[in-house]
Amino acid sequence: MLQETIEPAWLDAFAAVLGRCALKAGDTVAVLSESQSRPVLPELARLAAARLGARVFSIVLPSVFSGELPVARSTGASPVLRKIAPVVSALAASTLVVDCTVEGLMHAPELPAILQGGARVLYVSNEHPEALARLLPDETLEPLVKEHVKRLRSAREMRVTSPSGTDLAIDLQGAACGGNWGTTTRPGTITHWPGGLALAFPARGSVQGTLVLAEGDVNLTFKRYLEKPVTLRIEDDYVTRIEGSGLDAELMRSYIAGWGDREAYAVSHVGYGLNRAARWDSMALYDKRDFNGTELRAFAGNFLYSTGANEVAGRHTLGHFDLPLRHCTVRLDGSTVVEAGKLLA
Repeated sequence: MLQETIEPAWLDAFAAVLGRCALKAGDTVAVLSESQSRPVLPELARLAAARLGARVFSIVLPSVFSGELPVARSTGASPVLRKIAPVVSALAASTLVVDCTVEGLMHAPELPAILQGGARVLYVSNEHPEALARLLPDETLEPLVKEHVKRLRSAREMRVTSPSGTDLAIDLQGAACGGNWGTTTRPGTITHWPGGLALAFPARGSVQGTLVLAEGDVNLTFKRYLEKPVTLRIEDDYVTRIEGSGLDAELMRSYIAGWGDREAYAVSHVGYGLNRAARWDSMALYDKRDFNGTELRAFAGNFLYSTGANEVAGRHTLGHFDLPLRHCTVRLDGSTVVEAGKLLA
């Protein structure tokens, strides 16, 4: 297990990312964390912001637990703010919010109010700092992501196939498309570090077909490489059958059923990874507690399929799977952007 004492290289990495977020002396920085946050992350954020001359304050909230629902992981919707008005107001009035909550504020219900106040938000994924330092955003990632977001927004259909049997048709008309490169400089925006992916949240009734998770593909909710294939049959956005004989299929069937919520079976978002510095094999080298998995969402050429909440389609649930697949071919209106798991230039 890696230790979490502060290292100079990690502090340099935080200062570099905050600098790329256009933080300057005199700006106000709110460092948001919770009782179960990885302690080294908010500490690095505070020190890095202070190094750049910002005025820094911290908000630490108690983590929220439920004894009635299944364990929630990989949701991107931290519940810790609990709509506490003074907290939301303080965050909204800041120049930059460094979000060190465990799940992040990407899908939290309070996020729109924070962004409408003019704050920009940097979610620091709950990774070990070593992984964050390896995946520093650079000047090449932002234009690459922007180009692929433009392609997503102009496309009418995404088609995904693989040698394992995936054949998925995704109607992109009415989808909300976006991307992430790990920094943000505009008020009222959010990003996450590590970054490097382009995503679409499809409108209702947009996804049909078969998704085959092959050996070596990833279930990030479980932080597990699949050892046996799992086949998802998808009709009008919803997984109608989870087929497979191994433990991976059994775990998926059990966990998703545990929510007792049909929306947990629906599509959340689809997209593909663009970060050539990110590695598919990195999860094998970390203990589960040291790894959140954003790197595997972003590694170049993966196809990312996620189930659960989708605001565009009016669906809300805490049940969520993030499923990065290798070796897929992704086409936008017939034009190939990923071929057999390789991101095309």
